[in-house]
Amino acid sequence: MDNIIKFKDHPPVRKAVESLGSELKRAKALLKTQETKSFIKQVEDVVHDLGRSLGLVLLASLEVSTDLKDKIGVLHKDLMNTRFDMSSFASTSYDSEVVSEIEVEEEIQEEKRVCFGIDEVSLQIKCGDDEQLKFALLELNELIGDKRVSSEWITDEGVIPILFNRLSSSNSENRLCIVQLLRRLASDNADNKEKMADVGFLSAVVKSLVRDEEERKEAVGLLLDLSDIQSVRRRLGRIQGCIVMLVALLNGDDLVASHHAGKLLNALSNNTQNALHMAEAGYFKPLVQYLNEGSDMSKILMATALSRMELTDQSRASLGEDGAIEPLVRMFSIGKLEAKLSALSALQNLSNLTENVHRLISSGIVASLLQLLFSVTSVLMTLREPASLILAKIAESESILVNSDVAQQMLSLLNLTSPVIQNHLLQALNSIASHSRAGKVRRKMKEHGAIQLLLPFLMETNIKIRSSALNLLYTLSKDLPEELTEQLGETYIKTIINIISSSTFDSEKAAAVGILSHLPISDKKLTDMLKKANLVPIMVSILTSRSEVSKETTCWLEESVTGLLIRFTNPSDKKLQLYSAEQGVIPLLVKLLSSGSPVTKCRAATSLAQLSQNSSSLSKSRKSRWSCVPPPADGFCEVHNGYCFVKSTFCLVKAGAVSPIIQILEGKEREADEAALSALATLLGDEMWENGSNCIAKMSGIPAIIKVLESGSIKAQKKALWILEKIFGAEEHRVNYGESAQVVLIDLAQKGDSRLKSTTAKLLAQLELLQVQSSYF
Repeated sequence: MDNIIKFKDHPPVRKAVESLGSELKRAKALLKTQETKSFIKQVEDVVHDLGRSLGLVLLASLEVSTDLKDKIGVLHKDLMNTRFDMSSFASTSYDSEVVSEIEVEEEIQEEKRVCFGIDEVSLQIKCGDDEQLKFALLELNELIGDKRVSSEWITDEGVIPILFNRLSSSNSENRLCIVQLLRRLASDNADNKEKMADVGFLSAVVKSLVRDEEERKEAVGLLLDLSDIQSVRRRLGRIQGCIVMLVALLNGDDLVASHHAGKLLNALSNNTQNALHMAEAGYFKPLVQYLNEGSDMSKILMATALSRMELTDQSRASLGEDGAIEPLVRMFSIGKLEAKLSALSALQNLSNLTENVHRLISSGIVASLLQLLFSVTSVLMTLREPASLILAKIAESESILVNSDVAQQMLSLLNLTSPVIQNHLLQALNSIASHSRAGKVRRKMKEHGAIQLLLPFLMETNIKIRSSALNLLYTLSKDLPEELTEQLGETYIKTIINIISSSTFDSEKAAAVGILSHLPISDKKLTDMLKKANLVPIMVSILTSRSEVSKETTCWLEESVTGLLIRFTNPSDKKLQLYSAEQGVIPLLVKLLSSGSPVTKCRAATSLAQLSQNSSSLSKSRKSRWSCVPPPADGFCEVHNGYCFVKSTFCLVKAGAVSPIIQILEGKEREADEAALSALATLLGDEMWENGSNCIAKMSGIPAIIKVLESGSIKAQKKALWILEKIFGAEEHRVNYGESAQVVLIDLAQKGDSRLKSTTAKLLAQLELLQVQSSYF
């Protein structure tokens, strides 16, 4: 039963069965007419046509069971040999005459059919049109199936070359029949296979690999049948496009074609060049097998080829999954010089994928790389540069931290290597130190004198080394502000300032400014040194007139500059603030409130908050006497109740900073909330809280502040509660916003941090929703 189901599901069989069904319908229609003159002849024609249709079924049934084919074959012969006795139908003299005419005509047709079936089949196959070829192929299949032709006849008539010749010029239906017939001939006789091994014949079959689905399936099946011949395997690998098409079939949806393509590729992979072609087509298993089990020369050949391939990330992933990493690491660890070099180059190509870096680290390659870098054997010197490069790539993965002393070993190598290797080691060290879980590693690096070791590199004329050293110093400087000033000293601080003012690389400027931003703000001597070096106008210029750079570098530069500007907006030094304002710092900070990263926005808001702390004392009262020039009308500030100017009183309102600060609170990112709220809080001092509240309300800031209570940090929530307490001191704002605030406040009182409950209670009491002395809190 299963065979019958599979038989029906075979598309060529299905097509032949449809033809058979059409003939059966014709037979049923004929039985209804029964016209005496032509009825008998028509019946016999229909029976023979049924036989031919069944023959098509037999031709298409190469892959069904032998038992089923035999049954079809018997029925096919019975139908083709059927003859009717005309005398049994003749009842009148007229009928006898008709019968005689029919018999004479049948004899002529029979002679033609027999003659076509035996003597002219090769001629029709060779020269016939598509329709003639179709029936000639059918007749040939019958002749072969009935064993009415011998192998010698097949050879003498040149059937195999003729079929291959017609394969390239026939329509799709006939091509399919030809390939199926060739498969039958190949399975019948080993000599026939040898005749098909000609490279021209094979090329014709290879072309069928890109045609219709069924033709592709039969073609790959034929090639697989022929692949037990060594010369066929050798020639197939050399036919252009063959391996590429086989790999495409292997990855296709047709399970039978995919299975046959896989077996054929496996057979062809015995040749190393074929294995390389397969890899270039994206099928890597044979290449990996050679890396694991091939000769030393084969391994080197595969590794070298792999190092030169332009791989996609998908290809790198496939190679990693197929197991290419482990044998390459073994080659590098225990192989001879050529094996080591080719393996390193291949691993370098594979290491551009994160998943493969994890595999590399798991394979234990880090220890082998460091051992090579420490080696003084002259023959291994050529390997040190590629080894350091791959180490730099591996260091980008946080999983390298499993090697606890790797950073210390790299530091000890820094002054023992060439500039190229130094740069790779510096990059690797920076990657390691930058990992979120690398706090312990950074501490150990400092304890082992990393800062003092790195400082001389700041004087390097080699820009790559200087940049890499700067980046590493920047990373390490985050954790040690107090000791860093002493370690840098005046000489290296000036060197860093010089890099900021003269470097043509924004990434260098970002690292250098970032290092200075990590130094203690309380060091007034350092502040004076930076001011004398004109660092503030230099930084403003860098951010207002920088060239087109990557988004990542721009972000880093903005974060570093705004970090250092916090030093120059210190609220305890009004002269320094005035100096900074005169250099155009405030418009720059306001702009960055809208365009910067969350870190940049936080730092910009911090500086503006520091400046705004002194605005009230610096603003000119309306009652003040103006010696010569009357104050401009547009200079009056309703918040500070006096005359304000951006450069002299640092007023947030006049600077246009209030709206972008509120927008920070309205946004999705929460990192800058606390700094933004601190800036708004400067507008709510004892003498101006009502004016400040009105300003914030006018800018639609109150809902944004309430929002912080829902999703902000504890510190931000605490500031927001303080601000709302000030704002709700005005009845107008209690009426307009009290209802929307109470829902959030009640939720905060019930579910919020215990440290906020007291302030929350006061605010609820202020909104007359709770007694101030309530025992609930």
